Amino acid sequence: MTDSSSRSHALRMLFLTVLLRPFGNLSLAFGMKHFPQELALNPLPYLFAFANPFVSAGILMLVLSLLTRMALLSIADLSVVLPLTAVGYILSTVLGRVFLGEQVSAQHWIGTGLVFLGVVVVSSTSFTAHLGTGTRAETKTI
Repeated sequence: MTDSSSRSHALRMLFLTVLLRPFGNLSLAFGMKHFPQELALNPLPYLFAFANPFVSAGILMLVLSLLTRMALLSIADLSVVLPLTAVGYILSTVLGRVFLGEQVSAQHWIGTGLVFLGVVVVSSTSFTAHLGTGTRAETKTI
């Protein structure tokens, strides 16, 4: 893979991971907030919750998010991937506020802003991806 295609592939995986997780959580939360009963230790209500299309869509998006994160970790360093995917926490806060009407305190927004600043700092460093077989010996800054 060329440097350009490796970077492009890594950025696509990052983009998918960052979007799938917050939207999966939003869908799951929406479905569960509209579930008629509170869930507890009994597993039967959980099975009924799967019938809710929002819950099912949320679970599907979260599974896809996990798969894209696995793919991303196979080509990029953990120390870069996790801070960059933290932008999803910012998106989750905004989605919760806008679509679920959740109350977000000033302190919560400040914390979310600090996460954003951390993402900016990490993203300004080089994005290192593995090439070839994925061994640690074959790293290249792209």
